[in-house]
Amino acid sequence: MSKALVRESQDADDEDDDTPPPLPGDRNYMTPEGYRRLREEHQQLVAVERPKMVETVTWAASNGDRSENGDYLYGKKRLREIDRRLRFLAKRLETAIVVDPERQTDKSRVLFGATVTYVDEQDVERTVKIVGRDEVDMGTDADRQYVSWVSPIARALMKARVGDSLTLTTPRGPVEIEVLAIAYDA
Repeated sequence: MSKALVRESQDADDEDDDTPPPLPGDRNYMTPEGYRRLREEHQQLVAVERPKMVETVTWAASNGDRSENGDYLYGKKRLREIDRRLRFLAKRLETAIVVDPERQTDKSRVLFGATVTYVDEQDVERTVKIVGRDEVDMGTDADRQYVSWVSPIARALMKARVGDSLTLTTPRGPVEIEVLAIAYDA
C-alpha cells in the first residue's frame, strides 16, 4: 500500500470532527444544563486527559523505535480522537443558543425545554423532555427520555397544549397521541 494513501486517510481523520453539516437556518439550541455538561467535558479534555496523553506519547517516543511501539501508536491515535472531540465541542459551544426552560413565557404550551407526558392509541404513557441535539444522549432516567427538538416527536408536540390530540407520523404510519401534562423543571 502506498504511504500517500495511508497519510491521506490519517489527515481525513484529523479533519473529521463529527459535526453534522449545518442546515439552512439551523439553530443549536441547548438547555443551561446541556451547555454546562459540554463545557465541563471540554475543560476535562483540555486540563486532564490531553496533558496525560501528551506525557504518555512523549515518554513512548523517547523509548526509540516508534513503528512497533504500542504506547506511542495508541497514544497518537488517542490524541487525534481527543483533538477531534475538542474541535467538535468548541464549535458546538461557540454556536450554542442557551434557552432556559424556566424562563419560557407561555408555560401552557410545549416549547423547547418542556417535559411532556403524552399517551398514544394503545394507552401507553410516555414522558419526554425536549432538549438540544447534543443533549439527547446526556440523560435518561426511568421516567424521562430526552428527545432532540428536531426529532419527529418533538416537532409534533411543539406548541401543543394539555388535552390536544396530535398525529405523529412514524415509520409504521400515523399514530394519534394526546398531551397529558407539560412541565418546565429546573
